[in-house]
Amino acid sequence: MTSARTARRTRSTSESTVEIELNLDGTGRSSIDTSVPFFDHMLTAFAKHSLTDLTVRASGDTDIDAHHTVEDISIVLGQAIREALGDKAGISRYGDALVPLDEALAQAVVDVSGRPFLVHEGEPAGFEFHLIGGHFTGSLVRHVFEAITFNAGLTVHVRVLGGRDPHHIAEAEFKAFARAFRQAKALDPLVDGIPSTKGAL
Repeated sequence: MTSARTARRTRSTSESTVEIELNLDGTGRSSIDTSVPFFDHMLTAFAKHSLTDLTVRASGDTDIDAHHTVEDISIVLGQAIREALGDKAGISRYGDALVPLDEALAQAVVDVSGRPFLVHEGEPAGFEFHLIGGHFTGSLVRHVFEAITFNAGLTVHVRVLGGRDPHHIAEAEFKAFARAFRQAKALDPLVDGIPSTKGAL
């Protein structure tokens, strides 16, 4: 019987305090309070569409900028994902999802490879300067994926194939990543041991 794929991680700096609990074999339940409302929305979507139970409690110097808090949460989330994946025995390893949100369309491909790498492209010119929800700059979308990818040990490709509204574009990206991660982390009864010819991920 596979052991529980859960993790609890904390991080405290002069800029933020973060506490995260997750269960990779959940149903998508979440309780999110990051002090950055749009990021709450994105993490709730990630939990729901990846079927990961997720609790996030965070506070930080958002009076300066949301950047520090969002970055630190993403670092800790990546660390928690890596811990919960364990030795990765029996997982599908790969996931691919194409997700629309009205006029926006995003694709994400995930490999639970143990080799951190992010390819992120296709956001329209000027997207990085948009304030989404009044607190979250478009540039933070890429930064979140960078922090998760490098701390979780994932190879991730995210492509925006179309879109106009910054909220829709960002949400399509997060949902595509969630759906691809859901496939990649899934336990596959046909997989015997570690899904790699090297015998380790």
